[in-house]
Amino acid sequence: MRPTSQLTWQLYVLAAVCLLAGCARASQGDRLPEFRECVEICKQTNCVEGGPVIPLHRRILLWTCPSECDYTCQHIITTARLARDPPYLSPVLQFHGKWPFHRFLGMQEPFSVLFSLFNYLAHAAGIAKLKATIPPSYTLRRYYVMFGYVGLASWVFSMVFHTRDSGVTEKLDYFAAGANVLFQCYYTPIRIFRLDVPTPRRQTLLRVWTLLCAVLYVAHVSYLSLWRWDYTYNMAANVAVGIVGNLMWSWFAVSRYRATGKGWTVWPGLIVAWIILAMSLELFDFAPWGGMLDAHSLWHLGTVGPTIWWYNFLVKDAQEDLQQNRLKA
Repeated sequence: MRPTSQLTWQLYVLAAVCLLAGCARASQGDRLPEFRECVEICKQTNCVEGGPVIPLHRRILLWTCPSECDYTCQHIITTARLARDPPYLSPVLQFHGKWPFHRFLGMQEPFSVLFSLFNYLAHAAGIAKLKATIPPSYTLRRYYVMFGYVGLASWVFSMVFHTRDSGVTEKLDYFAAGANVLFQCYYTPIRIFRLDVPTPRRQTLLRVWTLLCAVLYVAHVSYLSLWRWDYTYNMAANVAVGIVGNLMWSWFAVSRYRATGKGWTVWPGLIVAWIILAMSLELFDFAPWGGMLDAHSLWHLGTVGPTIWWYNFLVKDAQEDLQQNRLKA
């Protein structure tokens, strides 16, 4: 099986599993009668005048008395179930589509926050490297730098969402992640087909491609915001766009390696494979170790290395392109 064919197969399998996972967001924990009873008793007891004061750092993160009751009861019920029965009879259940994480300084998913920060720092370092090594006159530089800034925004909103899950922070995280995926797909054909070259035909294609991507993103956000908040559709859209971008880069890597024989030209294909492996962690969803470290957080950790490597590729590719242009001149 050729590398590109094998990669295509892997991507389609991953997309199918992700779509199935997106359909299974319903959780059993918050439907348990004992959990609902616990929350009601807690609110009746504590959410009254003169009740317990929530610490300042949690109030800053908008923890309220009802949400404190919800959090506390998740752990009361989980601990009681595990103490009463073996794990295979009473496994850890999800509540409101999430595992019962242990907070740290008020953060709901501390390791996802930490690893999102690592990704943010990887993008920040990558932007600095791009600006330091690629001259402003290089026409692809602005797309690479913009990719970095979109990545920064994406991981900022990821940190915010994993710090405190709410309707607003969830939407910001999803919209920023969607923008990140779409922008990666946007600048890919610009690089591969050199739409940045200032010829009339390519500039026309660039304007049409830019307008198309902008319209698609606005339509995507509008549908989720104004029509229906659809997790399955959102996952399908991101996976589909990601597959398109990954296939283009993989084809580009194989083609350039065959043409030049230079090892670094296959980096995009290897980076795509690494990202697929990192995403596959989501398929092995498990209750968080120590109440904090879960598959989703490990996925975020797994994307740090490819991000650093990707910026190294962009720099190497740009330097090679500049050198060839100088030789032609």
